[in-house]
Amino acid sequence: MTIYRVQHAAGRRIDDIYIYTRERWGQDQAERYIRGLFARFEDIAERRVAWRDVPRELGVEGFYCRYERHYVYWRVLSDGAVGIVTVLHERMHQIERFQEDAKN
Repeated sequence: MTIYRVQHAAGRRIDDIYIYTRERWGQDQAERYIRGLFARFEDIAERRVAWRDVPRELGVEGFYCRYERHYVYWRVLSDGAVGIVTVLHERMHQIERFQEDAKN
């Protein structure tokens, strides 16, 4: 079993997703979405989803996949664990936000 760790920037993004979803669609939907997101993290760590390389022109090594309306970005940490770097909505400017979050 591969371990994953939610890094600081990703944790902030997940909190924002939860709050937005709860305010817009209610507590039940917010909890369901976040549970699904964490299930996706487990799938990533176990390699049950495709690991697509982040384009080289972004200047950051890592991988990404989609979860509903969001993109999950991660990298492999020095101990072999999967580090969830950030989670960005499909409408966000992906390049700038990923580069910001990857520095943290």
